[in-house]
Amino acid sequence: MIHTEITPNPESLKFLSENIISTIGTEEFQKNEINKVTNPFIKELLSFKGVELVLLSKNFLSVKKTKDIPWNELKPMIISHLNHYFENNKEPILKKKEELKSTKTKGDNDETVKKIIEVLDTKIRPAVARDGGDIKFKSFKNGVVQVELQGSCSGCPSSLMTLKQGVQNLLKHYVKEVNSVEAN
Repeated sequence: MIHTEITPNPESLKFLSENIISTIGTEEFQKNEINKVTNPFIKELLSFKGVELVLLSKNFLSVKKTKDIPWNELKPMIISHLNHYFENNKEPILKKKEELKSTKTKGDNDETVKKIIEVLDTKIRPAVARDGGDIKFKSFKNGVVQVELQGSCSGCPSSLMTLKQGVQNLLKHYVKEVNSVEAN
């Protein structure tokens, strides 16, 4: 059974499944990079008219669409696509390690970076996932944390406020070396 939840981004919808969708963590795929996608399920989903971005996580996927396609057209197609996959496959959609993009950056051994990643993973990512998105650590330099907003958060009208008021305040509270947070 597939359930949907609205997200703060009106152009994004979260599709929840009782099946495991990804065993490799959260991954994002964009229509403008469809030629790099090897997974047939994701490639077909990205080829739907209006689908701009797909984010897969353990038990949900988020779809971000263009403004010109209404959800009442796209939503049944996505639900049908998910149901069809799980009727014919017992395995998660994402399961192979080669599909995982590395998020390792220089300085991963640095204690400050470890603290930043721990706060992101334990305090921030679960909240962002509830809204159908994800946040990935990119770098830390001169007091500035660079992150990447994915899924529903990408292009969301309230994401800048979330970033500055939520993420930045939490990181500054838990990691004294952090002065600001920026999305790239």
